[in-house]
Amino acid sequence: MKFEPQIEPFWIHHHEDNTSVTLSVGGYKDAIFAERADEGFEGSGYDWASLAAVFIAEKMPAIEADIRFDPEAGMFCAYSKNREAVEKFAVAFHAMCEDEAQMRELFTRAVLD
Repeated sequence: MKFEPQIEPFWIHHHEDNTSVTLSVGGYKDAIFAERADEGFEGSGYDWASLAAVFIAEKMPAIEADIRFDPEAGMFCAYSKNREAVEKFAVAFHAMCEDEAQMRELFTRAVLD
């Protein structure tokens, strides 16, 4: 299944021993992160990972143990040896981000890394 059009601007990458989903930060949903700029949020990969952690804990706890994060300032990255878990996460996380009310609500519980 080709995921990219379904989850843009996120991308799925299949590697030899794991699968990852990435996002080059900057541009996508920046306004939501700007709402908490006074707390230090910038929309960095670390901020996206904080949001993703809340999302997984609350909406997809069955895969919480499978997903790991490896963010950088300019990139969000979630990965796992469990390809199906990453693919399910990517589709669901993107859908949540497209629902800005839900994204804002979950983001209220994200903590600055």
